[in-house]
Amino acid sequence: MGLARAADRLGPPFLRTLLRRLGDPPVRFSLWGAHTLDPEGCEPIATVALADRDALWRLLVDPDFQFGELYAAGRLRVEGDLVGMLRLAFASPRRASRAAALLDAVSWLRRHDPRSARRNAQHHYDLGNDFYKLWLDERMVYTCAYFPSPKDSLEDAQVAKLEHVCRKLALRRDELVFEAGAGWGALALHMARHHGVRVRAWNVSREQVAYARERAEKEGLASRVEFVEDDYRAIHGRCDAFVSVGMLEHVGRECYRELGAVVDRVLARDGRGLVHTIGRPRPQRLNRWTEQRVFPGAYPPTLREMMDIFEPNGFTVLDVENLRRHYALTARHWLARYRAAWPRIEAMVGAERARTYELYLAGTVAAFEAETIDLFQAVFTRVGNDRIPWTRAHVTTGEPAQLGPVDGETGSLAL
Repeated sequence: MGLARAADRLGPPFLRTLLRRLGDPPVRFSLWGAHTLDPEGCEPIATVALADRDALWRLLVDPDFQFGELYAAGRLRVEGDLVGMLRLAFASPRRASRAAALLDAVSWLRRHDPRSARRNAQHHYDLGNDFYKLWLDERMVYTCAYFPSPKDSLEDAQVAKLEHVCRKLALRRDELVFEAGAGWGALALHMARHHGVRVRAWNVSREQVAYARERAEKEGLASRVEFVEDDYRAIHGRCDAFVSVGMLEHVGRECYRELGAVVDRVLARDGRGLVHTIGRPRPQRLNRWTEQRVFPGAYPPTLREMMDIFEPNGFTVLDVENLRRHYALTARHWLARYRAAWPRIEAMVGAERARTYELYLAGTVAAFEAETIDLFQAVFTRVGNDRIPWTRAHVTTGEPAQLGPVDGETGSLAL
């Protein structure tokens, strides 16, 4: 009884100290019915309800990790604006505890060899196609959409993203395109159907590959699109264009030069490439709870870190676009659909897993809106290849890219 009274007495002051570290956010805390801690000088946008004393101490010792653990377990509830609360937390300057910093350092030991890559993919993507069908768009595109207008539907914005990628690559009929990390096949099928190219796509997720192959058969594109269940390091042959959308986050920073060497091995002399990835404005690990519970081994790179793909392997970057705001809106669509399907999701994966993914989606919205995470699309080619679009008009108009005749001796446009 004495320990319980001590916890009730000491808990609120420690929690107040934690809130000051977070910049005094407008959040009310309800402590298992014993105490209510109101924000100073403002109205709360949300109430965090803790179920017991142990939940409070866990939150105080390691808030970055334990918030997610307690939320998933149902021992911490958020009433009100969850996204807004997380956005304030992400935007506030704070320093991790020594324990958290040590655990972050240990997490660098995660491996990214082919076996680990397959295991990491199975942890997330092999939850089952029926799970993702409940909250993704009809084409099952699980990457940032592109909204020509913020009022566009998610379905239209995902088609616009697929086309945006194809135009940036300046695809030409009957070219061969290699794709690394093909998801459920939407981009490969779009490239083949609308741009007349042939596609070979590699993916380590068995569930996704099976789904993509079935779609290719149903849509009459199996003769033009091949889905290969294998790691990106097994990519072989020769291609006119190389594309990777949403895979670099899982490659591991130490493997970027290896990925670049793979592209160097397969890309034609006048080939083009595009890498689409979640990134950071400055080097920073993914939130440890998200990395361990949702995306094992994931790391969002900075633009400077991405250059390890290009610089050592003789590539030059032609264009970079940051679609951060588009991803924030994409994730808002996902979160709304997820919550609308909550009864079916909870019945399918259980309450704890359902809460885990709700928090992950809310955190995704918050992180992009707080500008702590970016979305980069980088277009590249080989150094020395001057057979590239003269302007960016083809990206916005959809007209064929004007490459122009090239003087073979000087590499300059023949005028």
